[in-house]
Amino acid sequence: MTATNTIKTVLLLGLLSAMLLFAGEAIAGAGGLYLGLGLAVVMNFSSSFFSDRIALASYNAQPLTETENPEIYRRVAPIVQGLCQRMGLPMPRLWLLPEDSPNAFATGRNPQHASVAFTVGILRLMNDREIEGVVAHELGHVLHRDILISSVAATIAAAIMFVSRLAFWFGGTGDDDDRGGGNAIAGFLMMILGPVAAMLIQMAISRSREYSADEASAQYTHAPNELISALGKLDTYSKQIPMEASPSTAHLFIIKPFTGQWFGNLFSTHPSTADRIARLQQMR
Repeated sequence: MTATNTIKTVLLLGLLSAMLLFAGEAIAGAGGLYLGLGLAVVMNFSSSFFSDRIALASYNAQPLTETENPEIYRRVAPIVQGLCQRMGLPMPRLWLLPEDSPNAFATGRNPQHASVAFTVGILRLMNDREIEGVVAHELGHVLHRDILISSVAATIAAAIMFVSRLAFWFGGTGDDDDRGGGNAIAGFLMMILGPVAAMLIQMAISRSREYSADEASAQYTHAPNELISALGKLDTYSKQIPMEASPSTAHLFIIKPFTGQWFGNLFSTHPSTADRIARLQQMR
């Protein structure tokens, strides 16, 4: 992960946190500021330690081990182990999602607590070289500690949206009469602009990290064609087989799960597949 990307992420996370504090103050003055601060702390803690369990449970993930789903494990585990050795990472836990739509994601707060999950659909669709390209992308997220950062961004964004909804009902209840009018305006603006701004910032964080993970895949497989081929298939078949994905976890997947809802795709946390493929082609 480059220094520029790190600085950009820190600034964007700081902006998200500042928005949450502003939203709390806009609704309830100083008391609301403390509410926003408390929410930021609680949400960051919960996303750090529980986001992986929540994501895996959301999709009814099944363990991939020598005793559970052994045939798939024998196919996938050597690919993951080989890449982990090249990347200097511990072996993550492997999971199978009972979903026909092709996709995969990594989760976990650090490399020592990482998991990589595959849908049934992606294992059915991809050959081993393409699976290697996908796994290298996901391990790139683990290497760069993207999962924790993206989860924190997602939970803060969700908190901003929650507080913005409160502004609709309780907007502008300042501590004193002189500030009441200003708080009412601020609360109204937060109600309208807060969710959109939060989604845009979260989107900027996630998109930059997808590019970095794509670059890691090309670097450690020594063959960007693997991921190019995989992304092409994912883009085509994920649209043919939509997937019901939670907005709070959709950013984890290698390609945004297609739900058929145009609004959700408008604020996508992923760059366009065509753009990602074009960048990879320049690395040949």
